[in-house]
Parts: sequence; structure tokens; C-alpha cells
Amino acid sequence: MQKKLILDSDLLDITVSRLCQELIENHTDFKETVLIGMQPRGIYLAEHIHRNLTKILKRDIPLGYLDTTFHRDDFRRREIPAKASENRIPFIIEEKKVVLVDDVLFTGRTIRAAMEAMIAFGRPAKVELLVLIDRKYNRELPIAPDYVGKAVNTMSTQKVLVELQAQGHKHNKIWLINKD
Repeated sequence: MQKKLILDSDLLDITVSRLCQELIENHTDFKETVLIGMQPRGIYLAEHIHRNLTKILKRDIPLGYLDTTFHRDDFRRREIPAKASENRIPFIIEEKKVVLVDDVLFTGRTIRAAMEAMIAFGRPAKVELLVLIDRKYNRELPIAPDYVGKAVNTMSTQKVLVELQAQGHKHNKIWLINKD
């Protein structure tokens, strides 16, 4: 198994800062905007972005967590059933601008499931997608991110491994792994 470092801790901080500035350019004061982190791993990036935006804007921005387990098109196809995570969206998204946050965009199927799952919380005015890593050339659905930390050319046999301190890792590192 070969590992190639995509982002280290310093580059991750710079990347997240840039993403926050892009969000501020498009959403200014965030009065009509909410952040929703995708369960299970997108919540760590969403929390990181939320902390930075709160510090910069000096105001709280609604943050929620969305689980797509029961909305996935492969839910019943798995040998071992997927374990659902908690939905925690303590606000209505009706007529709000929603920024969905996930760590890695691969086939687009999780985002499709998220669009379906969000309807239970209202009909948003607009939905945007922010991802830390956009795995190019592997999309199965016509889904594209609005905000990208880093676009990486990958093959379907490769994997992107996101190791964040918030997940219990010693350092923030994002790897591209060749599965031999």
C-alpha cells in the first residue's frame, strides 16, 4: 500500500481559511445561511469551518449534522447493514441557503442522498456543496462542488484518507492511498 500526502496540517489550515473567505464573499453576514455537515466524517470539517467563520464574523452561524444512511441507493445492497448516525439539525432550513459540507466528494451518491434527506427539514432557497477533496474523474452522478479545498485526480482503485485531530489522530493529514 502506497501513501502520498495530499495536505498536511499547515496546508489544511490555509485551505480551510481560503474556503471560509470564499463563503464570506458569497454569503456576507450569513443571516440567511446555515452549515450542514455530512455524517459521519464531514461534520469535523463543518465544525472547523464553523469555528473559523464564527471567529471572523463574530456571530454564531447555525450548524447541523445530516445522516444519509436510509436515503442511499445502496442501502439494501450491502452485506453488512450500514449503521446510521444522528441527524442533528435544530433549525428549519425552509427558505435558507444551505451549505452542505463533506470531506471527500467521490461518486456523488452521498450528496444525492443528502438532497433527499434534507427535505425533512424544509425546502431550502439554495443548496451549495463544499468539499475538502474533490476526487475528479470518478463521478457517477452529475454533481459538482461549489467550494473545493483541493481537486485531486484519482483512479477508482485509489482511496482518499482524511486524518483529522478532531477524529483522534495525532496530526491533520490527508493521504491518497494506492490499494495494491
